Amino acid sequence: MHKSERPFQWINGAFFLLLGFTMVAPLIHLAAVSLSAPQFAETKQVWLWPKGFQLDVYKTIWTMDHLWRALGVTVQITVIGTFFALAFTSTLAFALSRPVMAGRKTVLRAVVITFVFTAPMIPSYLVIRALHMENTLWALTVPNALAAFNIIIMKTFFQGLSAELYEAAKMDGCTEFGLFARITIPLSLPVFSTIALFHAVTQWNSYFQALIYIRSKDLLPLQILLRNFIASDEATSVVDSNFGDATIMSTPEMMKAGIIIFATLPIIIVYPFLQKYFVQGATLGALKE
Repeated sequence: MHKSERPFQWINGAFFLLLGFTMVAPLIHLAAVSLSAPQFAETKQVWLWPKGFQLDVYKTIWTMDHLWRALGVTVQITVIGTFFALAFTSTLAFALSRPVMAGRKTVLRAVVITFVFTAPMIPSYLVIRALHMENTLWALTVPNALAAFNIIIMKTFFQGLSAELYEAAKMDGCTEFGLFARITIPLSLPVFSTIALFHAVTQWNSYFQALIYIRSKDLLPLQILLRNFIASDEATSVVDSNFGDATIMSTPEMMKAGIIIFATLPIIIVYPFLQKYFVQGATLGALKE
């Protein structure tokens, strides 16, 4: 690096470090509040480091069966929904990337239209009810399986693969399905990981569809419970039932912070394992030689 470029690189690095810290700081603050003693958390003396370290909040969370059940539902719809998204998106994108597909331009135009016009809520609800998917986990996984943005990214990536490789495989007698299964999928792990990360994060954080389609409490995902916990007085009732009014070992604010950490931590743990594929896949899927 030339000496004249070093000040810019330092300033640039410091700026992005500060920007990254502003994104992580709220989560660190919530973790610190949930791990602090009640007298410090209640008087808002906690910032980025816990004061009077204690684990009473997480001991309470550990005994809340409905939270673990909701976590299981969220994990289930995230895994199944991501599998459906990869299966449907990859097969449609592969078909749209192949010049031998009849009517692919018309189908691609129909996909692009969904960027601007989305299905209204009432017709979507009527379709889900007509298919008998209401109050089932299918309503939370199948409707979100296809997204125009993901289809275009994967289609563009597939078009960047070697056409000569496809021709050589076809000369050896490989079918279109064989091209997809034996050549396209093994060469497309970065874009598959990118789409999986996009969809998994969206699926993990979604709650609106569950709010509309799910009636049974046993099928509610974690984000619905988190929403109810934050928006209602459930945190106060949990504190009263577990600690009593005489010797309060936690506060509603501490319980809310702990629940938020509980709901966010799993997806944060998974992200580093997919980050390198995410960067590579997003770059390759956006360009075509």
